Amino acid sequence: MRIAVEDYVKTIYSFGEWDDVPATPSALAARLGLAASTVTEMVKKLAASGLVDHVPYGAITLTAEGRTLALRMVRRHRLIETWLVEEFGYRWDEVHEEADVLEHAVSDRMLDAIFEKLGRPVRDPHGDPIPSSDGRVVMPPAVLLAEAPDGHEGGIVRIRDRDPKLLRYLEAEGFDLDARVRVVGRKPFGGALAIVLEGVELDVGDEAAREIWISR
Repeated sequence: MRIAVEDYVKTIYSFGEWDDVPATPSALAARLGLAASTVTEMVKKLAASGLVDHVPYGAITLTAEGRTLALRMVRRHRLIETWLVEEFGYRWDEVHEEADVLEHAVSDRMLDAIFEKLGRPVRDPHGDPIPSSDGRVVMPPAVLLAEAPDGHEGGIVRIRDRDPKLLRYLEAEGFDLDARVRVVGRKPFGGALAIVLEGVELDVGDEAAREIWISR
């Protein structure tokens, strides 16, 4: 039960971190890969425990207590992802599922040791900010690549980690954190987004462009 609660609040938090997307029961069920009825019952339990607020047909929002727990789990997840990449040679497309398991088992003492060993990192391998131990989060000013205006130039600050295949594709194309991107513009008739990545001209499909954030 504890693990399920931690997974739910962490996932609910993820809806509003980079995107202004409501965490509805149906959207939560899709992201967790669970039946809608299962999610509905769990949301009721979370509400009864004071971790979320929810009204029928409305969005699910974290209470102050729920947000505190969510940030604790987000910190664990992202520190473990960073640890696996920096210390064990994992690729950035391999760490998400491993961290999903380890985040529930690592002690606070070990997590603090990992944090110090890594030099107190502020972001994970995908650019997501690592919350501080007291729950503070510093979000970098960023715009979704798909929504950046023509001529906009910035460094890559975040690439969503949800799809390992997409991460491998983007890595092969030269996408990485801090790489410089200049938006050229859309090809005609709903075509790909033309960009210049570290001096190389590329066409990026909309699916990929909606997974990448660049600095404002």
